[in-house]
Amino acid sequence: MPALAMTPTAIEALLDGHAGVLLDAYGVLIDARGVLPGATALIDELHRRRLPWAVVTNDASRSATTYAARFAGLGLRIDADHVITSGSLLPEFFRSRNLAGARTCVLGPADSEAFVVAGGGVPVPLARGMEIDALAVCDDAGFVFLEGLEISVSAIVRACDAGRTPTLVLPNPDLVYPKGDGELGVTAGGMALVIEAVLARRYGAAAPRFVHLGKPNAAIFDAAVARLGVARDTIVMIGDQMETDIAGARNAGLRAALVAGVSRLDDTRDAALAPHYLLATIEPS
Repeated sequence: MPALAMTPTAIEALLDGHAGVLLDAYGVLIDARGVLPGATALIDELHRRRLPWAVVTNDASRSATTYAARFAGLGLRIDADHVITSGSLLPEFFRSRNLAGARTCVLGPADSEAFVVAGGGVPVPLARGMEIDALAVCDDAGFVFLEGLEISVSAIVRACDAGRTPTLVLPNPDLVYPKGDGELGVTAGGMALVIEAVLARRYGAAAPRFVHLGKPNAAIFDAAVARLGVARDTIVMIGDQMETDIAGARNAGLRAALVAGVSRLDDTRDAALAPHYLLATIEPS
């Protein structure tokens, strides 16, 4: 394997040097406008080489099946077996925390609720005065944004003041995502920060905090390594965000390649965020 270095690399050399490939979705393959340059050719090349590969996304708003249908509509040959979402970690989280039957507010669309149901949680309608045992912040869609934050915070405060501490879970820790044309969108991680700031103001050090599941945390990378079935130090993660894709891959013992996107190269003051490789394009020549 190549020595640790932040090395400009062509995609062909990256594929030649690794036994498995993980790809971020937003910012690498797609953005809010559609397919990004080189994505179709890269997926076709992975099929041609028959390398083990998977898309690993912090998006907790879509199931793997929903994602596969979306990819197909965009002309990308990515089936459900090649998709690992942070939302798919929710069922095991609910089971491991003995949250069967937990009244759960889910911020996100229908697929997000389905993840919670699969773990035994019981979604409750987002409504003023609701009583909850858990809050899952999955996405910025599927509800009225500001109203949803206000209702959720109020429900947490009611529970805490009554002596009950709800479980707070954040499958998608991303703060922002690329919308295209230089525009950024605020997503689940940013929402969780707002909620935590409000709770910290009220409860100080005793305030409940979110459990993070997606990148850069280990669980999603461990699931990806198991899916690929090759040694983790032979796998490279291709992503556009240093704090999630790159730091998470490195902490999980994977190689990491950065494509231009949300992060900037001068963000690498922290060596733990430095990618092993830099990709100017993901398009094979």
